Parts: sequence; structure tokens; C-alpha cells
Amino acid sequence: MPAMNVAVLGCWHVHAKDYARSATAHPDTTLVAAWDHDPDLGRPLAQEFGIEYTDDLDALLARQDVHAVTVTTETTAHTEVIAKALAAGKHVFTEKLLAPTVAECERLVAQAADAGLALVVSLPRLYQGYTLAVREVVESGSLGPLTYARVRLSHDGAVHGRDHGSGGWLPDRFFDPVPSVGGALTDLGCHPVYLTQLFLGADPQTVKAVYASLTPRAVEDHAVVTVGYDGGRIGVVEAGFVSNDAFTIDVHGTEGSVHYSDQDRRLWRRWPDGKTEDLEVPADAPDAFAQWVEHAANGTRATDNLERAVELTRLVVRANTAAGEPK
Repeated sequence: MPAMNVAVLGCWHVHAKDYARSATAHPDTTLVAAWDHDPDLGRPLAQEFGIEYTDDLDALLARQDVHAVTVTTETTAHTEVIAKALAAGKHVFTEKLLAPTVAECERLVAQAADAGLALVVSLPRLYQGYTLAVREVVESGSLGPLTYARVRLSHDGAVHGRDHGSGGWLPDRFFDPVPSVGGALTDLGCHPVYLTQLFLGADPQTVKAVYASLTPRAVEDHAVVTVGYDGGRIGVVEAGFVSNDAFTIDVHGTEGSVHYSDQDRRLWRRWPDGKTEDLEVPADAPDAFAQWVEHAANGTRATDNLERAVELTRLVVRANTAAGEPK
């Protein structure tokens, strides 16, 4: 296929450079430009990758030599920026959340479909080998009726590393509730949310949340969300910016359980009699960026990715609401 020229839209999110690297590494994409309304964010990325920087979004989107964009603005800008990019005929790869509300997500998905453009949301852990293996065990039915799932993901970005003004390696802008639309759960917690939905279902009956701040931030720096499903299944989502823990998945049923930890990249299952069996972690599937490039080339739609992105937003919104309710 001809090379697809890609521009970075927004350098607010810490993953902006990661997707820029993806665009330089993929054989069918070429990174050509970067935009941000803040030159202090946009210029350093452009200089690092040797590409053009502009603060004029409309002019960039009008360029015929730009075929696609990665969107890593603040979350509150996603709806406007993605809608503009789609209206300009650009394929869009975006950081999660797709948009702050479900209604906005659905409008963007419909706009992309109507325009025949590839829209893909970065939900990277869906395509990792350990997730594929856990899902296979769950869908085999060998665990019996599912009873419980817990997914934990945490890093120490609020407390350790280079100083960004308030301590920790995560930029202070991540703790501003206006552009970020939330804290640890809305950002890092998205990953355990969509994995819990993958294993137990997208639409729980009940959502309860406890948000807390160990550091003096305006948003939570760690959170626990519990979700309850029809039939007695319970899910627990844990996320935080205050401890560098192992990423773990635990799914339990009446006939055993399956577990993963990235501490030693170990995947195993436990039988009702207490015996354990190590399982092989298969190779990863193509990542979300590679899937986006393929959809753009083939004129196809990332149906499963987009459905999960919308449901992710739905559950995050419910969790944020629940966290603010009187206990």
C-alpha cells in the first residue's frame, strides 16, 4: 500500500511520543507533522522527531498530503479535534477515552462510519498474548460459572521520578480535573476497566467506587471500583499513581481460576483441588495502531474496538459518578 502520512494532533498526553514512534516504525506510515495549541508541548515533540510543528489546526487538516492523525490532546478536546479531523477526511487513531461522554463517543463513531474513515481507540491490553490466553480459558467454560474477576494496574507516577512541580514523573496537567476529566481511574484505570468488561461483560448492574488521594492533588491518585452483574458475578477494578505494583489479572469460577502477573510474566490456572498448572503466554495479536493502519488501507471498520471504547466510557462515567455519591 502507499505510505500513509500521519500527523500528531496534541502533545498533552504522555503517549503522544509513543504513537509518534509507532508512525515512524510502521512500514506503511510516515510521520510528517505535529500540532498543539501550546508551543511548549508541540515544538519539543516535533524537534525530537524532525518534523514540522504548527499551531494552526485548520491549516494542518487542510493539507492533502496528510492522510491520517493520532490524537493525544487533553481528553476534553477529543470530541472537537476528532470531529474536525474526520470532517477533513483524515483517519483517526486516538488515545482513550474516545470522548468524555457516551453521547459524544457515539457521534464520533457514527461520523467516522458515515465518512468511511478508520477510527481506532488505543486499548492496547486487549491484544496482548496474556489477555488472549485468559479470554480463551474463560470462553472455554472450563472455569464453570464465573464468580469474580480482579484486574489491578498501578504505577508510581504521582510519587517517584523526575520532578514536574508536585513530585512524580507524571506531568501536573494529569491532575487537573478540567482537561483530564478525572484522575487515576479515568486514565490508567481504563485498562483494567475494559479488561474486566471483556471477561465479565460490558454492562454491569451496579457500580460502586472509592477514590482516594495520598498526595495533595485535585483528583484521585488511586481508586477501586466494584461492579456487580446479573447472576452474582463481581468485578474489581484497581488503579493508582502511587505504587509501582505488578499488573495482575485474576478470574475465578466455581471450577477453578486463571491468573496472570507481569512480575515474572506468569500465566497459570488453579483447579478446585488446589493444584496449579502453568500455561504458555501466546504471542501478541497485532496492536491497535497496526490494526488502524490495516483498516485505513482496506476501508474496513474497527467494530469490536469501537464498541468496547464506547462501553469503556460508559463504565468510567458511571464510576466517576458513583465516587461522588454520598456513602
